[in-house]
Amino acid sequence: MPPSARPTVRPAARLAGIPPTVFAEMSALALRTGSVNLGQGFPDVDGPASVVAAAARAMEDGANQYAPGWGVPALREAVARHQRRHYGIELDPTTEVAVTTGATEAVAAAVLGLVDPGDEVVVLEPYYDSYTAMIQMAGGVRRPVTLRAPDFRLDVDELRAAIGPRTRYVLLNSPHNPTGTVLTRAELEAVAAVAVEHDLVVITDEVYEHLVFTGHEHVPISTLPGMAERTLTISSVGKSWSFTGWKVGWATGPAALVGAMVSAKQWLTFTSGAPLQPAVAWALDEEPDFPRRLAADLEGRRDLLCAGLARTGLDVRVPEGTYFAVTDTRALGWPDARSFCAALPERAGVVAIPMAFFYDDQDASRHLVRWTFCKRTEVLEDALARLAGADLAGPG
Repeated sequence: MPPSARPTVRPAARLAGIPPTVFAEMSALALRTGSVNLGQGFPDVDGPASVVAAAARAMEDGANQYAPGWGVPALREAVARHQRRHYGIELDPTTEVAVTTGATEAVAAAVLGLVDPGDEVVVLEPYYDSYTAMIQMAGGVRRPVTLRAPDFRLDVDELRAAIGPRTRYVLLNSPHNPTGTVLTRAELEAVAAVAVEHDLVVITDEVYEHLVFTGHEHVPISTLPGMAERTLTISSVGKSWSFTGWKVGWATGPAALVGAMVSAKQWLTFTSGAPLQPAVAWALDEEPDFPRRLAADLEGRRDLLCAGLARTGLDVRVPEGTYFAVTDTRALGWPDARSFCAALPERAGVVAIPMAFFYDDQDASRHLVRWTFCKRTEVLEDALARLAGADLAGPG
């Protein structure tokens, strides 16, 4: 085709300024350089074998065609039982539970199904990168409230200051990626008070709900007074049962909120992997203790990684939950975390992620790096040995 005949193709304006997801970039960098990937948060050991066997049985039994758009009844019922068992939350699985293609789709569909152009959405910063992309695609306006290093705690005054006349939603995440903060009951009560006072809906991403470490507790905000009727809760099997590649999640809450989410989801994937859904139901009902064992194991790997990173001279914040630890590079003389992470594969054969990708406030993130510890112990030990043997001193 001659050049003059080629159409001009450019992304839609709604995508302007949204960079490619950092996770694809850093994982590709790890592959290209042969580095240990401590950037992207996916485990390198699968979840329970009985759950894999349940998926195989479902395929053999013919669960290979479209599942219902809201999800197979067995999984929706299992999710309702999970919420009752862990938190005392009562749900009607026919109207208050819907299955999604992972929590990422649930967040996307919730934002697209609820947020109108010009609506303001309060979001904790740093944030998982899909949050801001979806708010922008929906025409919403994000109002970040920054969890500031080194403690990454919620500043209630900043939260209140972020609320304006067009604020309609709070997009919450606890246990929090990427900081590892688990919001305390007092912090969540402050969010709830603001939501009730200003008649806000809370969309809460709780995918790390079971991966909370000693001395800390996950409190679903929907269990607080006045919040059940205004909270859409999102979770998935990926993190707590180590099946991230299955991309099976769910949203729960009042029928009106779940229905609004489904109204957008039906035009995205419509439905998710049919044979995986009964297997996830099996995981929730028959492997309920797996997440507790996983959290205990992860706590040991967290301690291994954090101690090793501290020995290199990095300032380390020990996380309260999730897969992730955050370090500050200034003690090693680096002007910013981006240059540190760019040099890391060549110097040490390790990949990590600069936190600036998750912030609007670049000053608050300039020296921060996220590392994952959801890898096997021998992988973490390899990465730490590489870091220990490398010259990590910065240029300044």
